[in-house]
Amino acid sequence: MLTIGQLAAYAGVTVRAVRHYHAKGLLPEPERDHSGYRRYDAHAVVELIKIRTLADAGVPLARVSELLEADEEEFTAAVADIDRRLRAEIREKQRHRERVAKLAAGDSLALPPEAVAYLDRMRALGFPELLVGGERDSWILVAAQLPEQMPFYMTMKQQQLDDPATVRLYRDLADAITWEEDDPRLEGLRDQLVALLDAVTPEEWTQQDETMSDELAALLDSVFLDSVPVAPRLMKLLEESGWRGWTKLERISG
Repeated sequence: MLTIGQLAAYAGVTVRAVRHYHAKGLLPEPERDHSGYRRYDAHAVVELIKIRTLADAGVPLARVSELLEADEEEFTAAVADIDRRLRAEIREKQRHRERVAKLAAGDSLALPPEAVAYLDRMRALGFPELLVGGERDSWILVAAQLPEQMPFYMTMKQQQLDDPATVRLYRDLADAITWEEDDPRLEGLRDQLVALLDAVTPEEWTQQDETMSDELAALLDSVFLDSVPVAPRLMKLLEESGWRGWTKLERISG
């Protein structure tokens, strides 16, 4: 006859687990002997091993008693049902792992691969992370509303990075993030931007107008205005030069 500690050791569980199985009604609790100790026989060891095996396999304790008492056909059907449940749980956990992996992936969390490639190229060109982060957040907003248009936008942005004049403008915009609103360099920045805008064909403007709503453009403009101190002044200078807006620029004269 075995003590509870010996029983637990034979079955490979803790004494606490044995007491838990007693409380759940899974393992009968023997009477105490004349010394006041509970003693367990070989049958208790076998039953405890069965319980431990089912529990380790992921069977809920609420169903362990049912399986221990089931005949072969009932046991097979119950195991098949448990297996289906476990497979569903595994699939759900895999989806959780994929979400966690995306969190660790940074830019890939909410952006398609072509947008990630664009941001990586900006970093490779030496643009500061402050500018890259602003681009990332803006494109997350666009990707959420216009996912089917992202390949077009990213092709356009990659083409802009092929243009030395645009790259120079981006570098100056990065510097301007720290300027004061009355910085005289803003007028030169405005002139650079206007020169690039004047070079855009009417067909290109039309294509942009057809793919982005005014509401989304206004939201993106607000991000720019809230995050860049010189943004209001720069947009005012642009308007004085015949261009209104920022994300969705509109020619208002000339």
